[in-house]
Amino acid sequence: MKHLFSGSLRIRPAVIISIFSLVMFLSVISFVLYQGTKKSVTINLNGETIAVTTHAETVKQLLQEQNIDIAEHDIISPSLNTKILNGIAISWEQANEVTISVDGNQSKVWTTKTQVKDILKEANIDVSKHDLLVQGLDTEIGEDNKIDIQKAFQVSLVDGVNKRLVWATSTTLANFLKQQGIKLNEYDHVENYNLEDVLTPGSKIKIVRVEKIIDVVADSIDFEIKKEQVATLKEGKEVVVTEGQNGFITNTYEIIKENGKVIAKNLKSKSVIKEPRDQVVAVGTKTKVQSMASTEIKVNTDSIVSTDSTTTDSKASKSTVSFGSPELDSINEFYVIATAYTPYCKGCSGTSATGINLRLNPDMKAIAVDPSVIKLGSKVWVEGYGTATAVDTGGAIKGNKIDILVQTEIQAINWGVKRVRIKVLN
Repeated sequence: MKHLFSGSLRIRPAVIISIFSLVMFLSVISFVLYQGTKKSVTINLNGETIAVTTHAETVKQLLQEQNIDIAEHDIISPSLNTKILNGIAISWEQANEVTISVDGNQSKVWTTKTQVKDILKEANIDVSKHDLLVQGLDTEIGEDNKIDIQKAFQVSLVDGVNKRLVWATSTTLANFLKQQGIKLNEYDHVENYNLEDVLTPGSKIKIVRVEKIIDVVADSIDFEIKKEQVATLKEGKEVVVTEGQNGFITNTYEIIKENGKVIAKNLKSKSVIKEPRDQVVAVGTKTKVQSMASTEIKVNTDSIVSTDSTTTDSKASKSTVSFGSPELDSINEFYVIATAYTPYCKGCSGTSATGINLRLNPDMKAIAVDPSVIKLGSKVWVEGYGTATAVDTGGAIKGNKIDILVQTEIQAINWGVKRVRIKVLN
């Protein structure tokens, strides 16, 4: 027994190795046979393709084998119950939930589409060219899986005097005007709307175009007529001593126009450019002709008695005067014909022949003389006038004639033409 047992022990390792080898061989053969019986399959997962081998009997088993969870709205092609055949191609499109907002009304859809236009088509939502989409139709949906649509509607737009129908969406008036390229100027406004108001279907937008312009208008100021009584003119006779002249004034107006029509004209200021000059009319009050014992004076009262001694002939030259030859008290005392002139008459320079500005010396007593009779610079007493200085000459002042200086044409007319006594003092 001992020898028999010892012999069996000597052969056991060899048997074990043989058995192990057989098992390994059978395992390899089984593995090879197992692998060899797998079917080759391609799976397209959301655009990504992978290749696998499988013993799965159906598409569903294969996807489970690959740990792919199929949601209700996912699209599997071919169907889950399709038997797996060698070389079969399986497509899996994963669905996403998309929120679609139309004018604020939201709805949710499941879709495997990724482009906005495809999603809207699948959801049976039409979009016109006037509708406003946050995303473009040809763009991929964003990560937030939202599509925002504002449906367009027509509104009436009156811009000043131009009226038309335009498409708009539910946006503020300010955004609408910007979309239409319309700019409101400083004084323009929209009737019955604020810029923050939201437009709705049927809205009527009326833009009032306001202009404020400044208009300067020149106008005349009528002169007044003043009548003064003159004792040297026949009663009822009227002579225009000073021609009246209208003045000028500028009126500054603010004119407000709405849509081209004037709605207001407001006077803002006045500015007198030239004051009017009164028309002075001499009215005669003389009732009879006066006479002198030794002198006869005939006066043409149809003329204005005023002389410009420095520049023009005296108007008094139109008067006809004749007188006798009275006795004189001395060689320096004699009678002359005296008329009157002012430094302001038409054509007058206001400066005497001796260079004195008579307008700047309104209180000065001066006379115009014939230098061959009375020397310039002489002091001369004039009856009814006082002591004066001979400072001027005149084209009509010849011989025993003088012109006395007064300040107004009325004074000149009132003086008239007189025969007066004078005395040369030096």
